[in-house]
Amino acid sequence: MSNRIESPDGELSKLAARRAVEALRNGVPNREAVRQLGCSQPHTEAQFLKLLNEAADEGVPPHGGLGMLISGDFGSGKSHLLTHMENLALSQNFICSRIAISKETPLYDLGKTFDAAIANARIPDRAGRLIEEIAPILNPESESYCKFFQWTEDAAKQGLVSQIFPASLFVYCRIGDEELRNDIESFWAGGKIRVGQIKSGLRALGEASKYSFRAPRLAELPPQRLRFVTELIRGVGYRGWVVLIDEIELVGSYAVLQRGRSYAEVARWMGRSQGDDYPGLVAVGAVTEDFAAAIIGPDGKNDRELVRPRLEGSARYGELGPRAETGMRLLEHECRRLEPLGDDEVAAAIEALGRIYTRAYNWNPGMYEASAGGAGFLRHMRYKVRAAINEWDLRRLIPEYLPEMEVEDFTPTYREDSDLERESWDDH
Repeated sequence: MSNRIESPDGELSKLAARRAVEALRNGVPNREAVRQLGCSQPHTEAQFLKLLNEAADEGVPPHGGLGMLISGDFGSGKSHLLTHMENLALSQNFICSRIAISKETPLYDLGKTFDAAIANARIPDRAGRLIEEIAPILNPESESYCKFFQWTEDAAKQGLVSQIFPASLFVYCRIGDEELRNDIESFWAGGKIRVGQIKSGLRALGEASKYSFRAPRLAELPPQRLRFVTELIRGVGYRGWVVLIDEIELVGSYAVLQRGRSYAEVARWMGRSQGDDYPGLVAVGAVTEDFAAAIIGPDGKNDRELVRPRLEGSARYGELGPRAETGMRLLEHECRRLEPLGDDEVAAAIEALGRIYTRAYNWNPGMYEASAGGAGFLRHMRYKVRAAINEWDLRRLIPEYLPEMEVEDFTPTYREDSDLERESWDDH
């Protein structure tokens, strides 16, 4: 069910308009606001749509980079663009997950980023948690299910996933035990399950000898789950899975080993990790424009020289060196820089924002003179939007007041966080 709230005449409802204004006032790109304001990054949008078509085309080889990186200064519109991409993906019948890198969701930990992608997934025309919503759609009589089931069998034989995945799928679609089905859904979504539960289900179905497996190692499960859930999404009729990863620049506050592992994950998500293919998955990552120079380059933290030796000195992560170098190269040379907005584009956006504000408060702000210089004259689009809303608020509440706005630009520092810097014992 759509979250869009409209009035009977098809216009944006007052409630939805107020939500949009409140989000923009706080610097957060609201989905409906993005839909109303549009997006002025046509070349990046075209590349994203191309990736969606490639992901949905079974004739395209799975390896080759179904991912893209975008870069821009703080407040230049990266999050707005990701929200626009989310709207596009949902309209193209893709399931879409939007995640932000944080202390709780560190980029170097695939298990936690997978959990966040599951928790934040949006499904076209449905509401609810991803696995619980789509798993019951599985129809063992459908052609798409047959392809999905055959994929699990083949992937298990090739060692891409544990035998527990085809076994759990077999049990899930044939057993009448709802508690066991719920436990299997939880396992697919990142939770735990006892091997004995799956084997008990096989015995109840008279198929005890069909599968032979042991519990997989916990460290092996995240990439296997990522593959399995992507195929599950396609197996129930969606075109694929889009994962949008915001605030990658937080990697700059990690310790060097964690940064190295994060670069390896960038290579994975961008489809550039050799032998680590995820057909049907499209990832877009957003990072600040100066990240590569400040963290990877020789004038910054010089990760180009530091990371690989640090990884190769680790008994656990030594094999990640080449992948980390690939990730660093992508961040240095293959980020699509946001195109700066001109004065006319800024004026059109502020005019559209004024219409939303009028709808929200039944008060017409009239003309607003945005500062010249497009969205790159010290004040990026985020600042211009907030300045306009703040001025309108003051004029609406105190008609005789003539506000003057002062803006201070924000620059990320990339200082290493003391909490993130304390690497766990198994990193060494």
